[in-house]
Amino acid sequence: MRVAAGGDSENPNAGHRARLRRRLLTGGAEALADYEVLEYLLATARPRIDTKPIARALIARFGSLAGVLNADPATLAAHPGMGESSAAALKIVALAARRLARQEVRDAPVLGSWQALLDYLHIDMAHLTVERVRVLYLDTRNRLILDDHVGDGSIDEAAIHPREVIRRGLDLGATALILVHNHPSGSPEPSRADIQITQRIAEAGRLLGIVVHDHVIIGREGHVSLKAKGLV
Repeated sequence: MRVAAGGDSENPNAGHRARLRRRLLTGGAEALADYEVLEYLLATARPRIDTKPIARALIARFGSLAGVLNADPATLAAHPGMGESSAAALKIVALAARRLARQEVRDAPVLGSWQALLDYLHIDMAHLTVERVRVLYLDTRNRLILDDHVGDGSIDEAAIHPREVIRRGLDLGATALILVHNHPSGSPEPSRADIQITQRIAEAGRLLGIVVHDHVIIGREGHVSLKAKGLV
C-alpha cells in the first residue's frame, strides 16, 4: 500500500494518539490523566516522538499539571526533550485558560460571579513564585473597571500605599475595590501585615466613598477571604 510521505501510517505513535483523541472527545473532563493531557499537547509540537516519558518527567519535576503549565517558559524549553516549540505548545494552553477565565469575570458583576473570580485569580496567581499585589476596581454595578497590577513584593506600605490605592480609584470613577495578593509559600492564611494594610485601605476608602469589598489571598492550597473572616 502506498502511503503519502509524512502520513500517520509512518508514525509509530499514531495508534496510541488516536486512542487518546477518542477518549478526549468522548470521555468528558476526566477522560485523560494529567500526564496524558501533557502527552497529547506535546504531540502537537513533536508528532514523531513518544511524548509520554517527557510528560511524566514534567509532572514529576513541577508537581502537577498546573505547575507545568505555569512554569517559566525558558525553564520548560530547557527541560530534556522539550525545546521552544514544545514549551510554546504548553504555554498557549495556559494563556487560553487565563483569557477564558478573565472574560467570564469581565462579562458579569464581580460579586454575582464570585466563583468565576476565584477561578480566574487562582489560574493567574496560585503558582507564582513571587508575591504579587493587585487591586480590582469596580463601578457602581460592581463590574470590573480595571485589574491593576500594583507591584511585586510583600504587601505592606512599602509596596502598596492606602492613599494611592484610593486616589487611583477616584481617578477611575470606581465606587468599590477588591484587594488581591498571593502567597508563594502555598498557604493563603493572612499575616498581621495583610490584615493591617487592608484595614488602613478600608478606612481611607470610607472617608472618600470607595468601599473595600474584600481582600482575597491566593495560595496553591486554596484561598482566604478576609471579609469571610470578619477582618474587613
